[in-house]
This record gives sequence, C-alpha cells and structure tokens, in this order.
Amino acid sequence: MKTILIVEDEETISRVLAVYLKHAGYEVVQAFDGSEGLRSFTELQPDLVLLDVMLPAMDGWEVLKEIREVNSCPVIMLTALGDIDYKLKGLNQGADDYIPKPFIGEEVVARVNAVLRRSTHVLDTESTKQFGSLKINMDSHVVTVNGEKVILTPKDLSLLMFLAERPNRTFTREDLIENVWGMDYDGSDRAVDLSVKRIRQALLDWSSTQGEIRTLRGLGYQFSVYEK
Repeated sequence: MKTILIVEDEETISRVLAVYLKHAGYEVVQAFDGSEGLRSFTELQPDLVLLDVMLPAMDGWEVLKEIREVNSCPVIMLTALGDIDYKLKGLNQGADDYIPKPFIGEEVVARVNAVLRRSTHVLDTESTKQFGSLKINMDSHVVTVNGEKVILTPKDLSLLMFLAERPNRTFTREDLIENVWGMDYDGSDRAVDLSVKRIRQALLDWSSTQGEIRTLRGLGYQFSVYEK
C-alpha cells in the first residue's frame, strides 16, 4: 500500500483529503505545519506528498526545497493562490503537479494516481525495465512511453537497451560502436550521434521530466535517470 503525506494546516481540508485517499486505497499520514511535514517526510519516506503552500512554521516552498535536495519523491502543491506565477514557481522548483483550491476530492485522487504512474522511481523485473513512464521489455524488445508504443529502428533499439541496462554510466562513442555495432563496424562514429538524436526525438514525452540521454562533452553518452 502506498503512503501519501498530506501537509496542510487547515484541518477540515486535510481531513477531507484523507477520507478520499483512504477510500482510494492509500495509507495517509497528516502533518499540520511545514516543520512537522518535513520531519514526517524524513521519518516515513512516503510515496507522494500533498503540500500546501501557505503553512505555519515553514512554508511549502521551503519544504519543497528541502525535499528536492535529498529526494525526487513526487510532490503535488496545494494552494488558494491562483496566479500563474505561483504555479510556474512550484513546477520550476521541482513540484510534479499543482492543484488550486477549491478542488474536488475525486480530482485530487485522480491527480495523485496520475503522478504516481509517471513517477521516476525505477522498477526492474526479470524482463522489463521501467523508468517512470518509459518501459523497455528486454525480451520482446517493446518500448512504450505512457503506454504508447515507441517505434525505433533495430539499431536504435539496441543502443537504447544497452544504455538502459546501465543507467547513469558514461560510454564513449568507441564503447558504443564496439558493444552495439560490433568490432567489425567500419562506418563513421557519426552513426552513434545520429542514433542518439533519433532516440531522443522518440522519447520526447519521457525525457522532458524523468530522464535523458545526456551528452557529456569530451566523455561520451549516458542514460541519465533523475534520482529518487
């Protein structure tokens, strides 16, 4: 059972949220000011945080900043402030979603479900690697993002699978040619650059928020996953 931490100083709102989330099958923990919320987060390591912006002791922006320094746990901001600047501030500081008050309980549950589905937490099974919304079945060679199949050439698929099996490790072009194209390859190393470019284009819906194939100047390429 996944645990949701609600950090909200208005007890009525917190209680209503807790009822809806418990009904949806989540375990719920409540905190009523920023400092208490941060302590609860550190102790419990919840699966998602519903975080109000206007909190006593420590406001939501400060709590979000502290969380993001150590963890990529999904955070949804709650606030009565409807200005677009506040929404952008939250998203730019690392929030995963933003729900203005007043809100409907069912909407909050739906947003929680959606954010958890695209969480960057990595799930490995015997044949499948999952990085947030990106799934790579290593047996069937099927790649999906948000449930939609991604079409790749055989060589691009081989390159993606090689890198995804070794996240956050850096490989030179020569390494990739040797391991993906083979030692007998006699073409240009530009093939690696072009393959990476095509993969990035195919994974745009994933790479914008959850990870990327990074170019490390002078070093090579890395399948980089945003850490929890």
